[in-house]
Amino acid sequence: MNTVALEPDRAVTAAAAASREWAEAAPTARAHALEAVADALETERTELVALADAETHLGVPRLNGELSRTTFQLRLFADQVRTGEFLDVRIDRPDQQWPTGPRPELRRYRTAIGPILVFTASNFPFAFSVAGGDTASAWAAGCPVVVKAHPGHPELSRRTAEIIQKALAQVDAPAGVFALIEGQQAGIDALRHPALRAATFTGSERGGLALARIAGERPQPIPFYGEMGSVNPVVVTPAAAHARGAEIAAGYVGSLTQGAGQFCTNPGLLFVPVGDGLVDEIVRVLSEVPAAPMLGDWISDAYVDGARRLAGRPGTRTLVWPDDEASAAPRLLTTDLASFAADIETAAEECFGPLGLVVTYERLEDLAEAVAALPGQLTASLHGEPGETAGLAVLTAALAERSGRVLWNEWPTGVAVTHAMQHGGPFPATTAPTTTSVGTAAIERFLRPVAYQSWPQPLLPPPLRDDNPWGVPQRVRE
Repeated sequence: MNTVALEPDRAVTAAAAASREWAEAAPTARAHALEAVADALETERTELVALADAETHLGVPRLNGELSRTTFQLRLFADQVRTGEFLDVRIDRPDQQWPTGPRPELRRYRTAIGPILVFTASNFPFAFSVAGGDTASAWAAGCPVVVKAHPGHPELSRRTAEIIQKALAQVDAPAGVFALIEGQQAGIDALRHPALRAATFTGSERGGLALARIAGERPQPIPFYGEMGSVNPVVVTPAAAHARGAEIAAGYVGSLTQGAGQFCTNPGLLFVPVGDGLVDEIVRVLSEVPAAPMLGDWISDAYVDGARRLAGRPGTRTLVWPDDEASAAPRLLTTDLASFAADIETAAEECFGPLGLVVTYERLEDLAEAVAALPGQLTASLHGEPGETAGLAVLTAALAERSGRVLWNEWPTGVAVTHAMQHGGPFPATTAPTTTSVGTAAIERFLRPVAYQSWPQPLLPPPLRDDNPWGVPQRVRE
């Protein structure tokens, strides 16, 4: 019997009741809570990794690394909370000579928006799940979190929730700062709850858009931060193909098949010059990669069906294809640039898994137009040589126009958790292209600005007072 998950109304109601106390908690208190959760997860590492491996088949080495990333995220946000920079405190002193007329005293900062609902992902059972980046960044902002567990790893979700609840209780965090709910209908009910203030999602475009509609059609619409599909195009210039063909082929295959291709940053679309031997080398290397277990039958079945659809497109040929049609083994397709451009919406659809579509081109200058027609992407990569950078400005601009992160001579499947990371992109990669779900800027999704005009000092929030009891940065204009 599951005794961890709550009913959605109870979970969101408790989160709403805790909102003010958590938002008004001193930065040191919130930071301490984040670190307590990180420490508790580390203490139970062996058990958690074993549970995750049993439910996801991702392997102990990968999962150990992912758990380390998860605890690092929690501690990184704790550091950010302590600095107080995210509050963006701005103070304008009164100025009777202000050019547009007398300026009153204005004090502005960013505060927590309220309870957050997190829809977790299947492919990252730690880093994008119960204690993942969305949860960590929302807590850091001062928002209570209700997590909708993913059905792909229910036992891990429940155990993680137990550990979180115990850790938060030990540091006297307000009741309601965290809750777990389970089931599709529970997630929908929580999303519709009038006390909810925002939601996050990582998963398929179909699922994300369905939830986004619910968030937008509420009597009081709320922000919905959905991360959805992406094929993460990679362009290889003729000079790079000639100079580093074997290296590029090995790098591409490694990125394409990492984690059985179950990454949102998987490079599913590759543009290469005609007749340089690079495609043959990719075929040789990819043919040696065996099938790997996927997260579940629902993932592998969707992968096989998607691969069949893409292979049936006019002008598409199979280069690597398993004898067993039902196998989750890697697959490689190819088409020419004209055929790709003629049916770009279908050709650029994500097939979640280790499938690559190679698009061959005759002239590099023809690529910018095709890239500009792509749907929004999380990443775009360009492999070129230093001596040709002067001629790549137009293509670089096209890649940046359609993606949230552009890479030079690197592969997109590594997403660093750091300050300058952008993990988001134009629709349909995400529903909110101005935000990121990875890195310290992720906290900005859960904050709203408030300005106090001519307000007495004792009634101001601590960050806005002249004595600055929290010791946060203040930008003061006399």
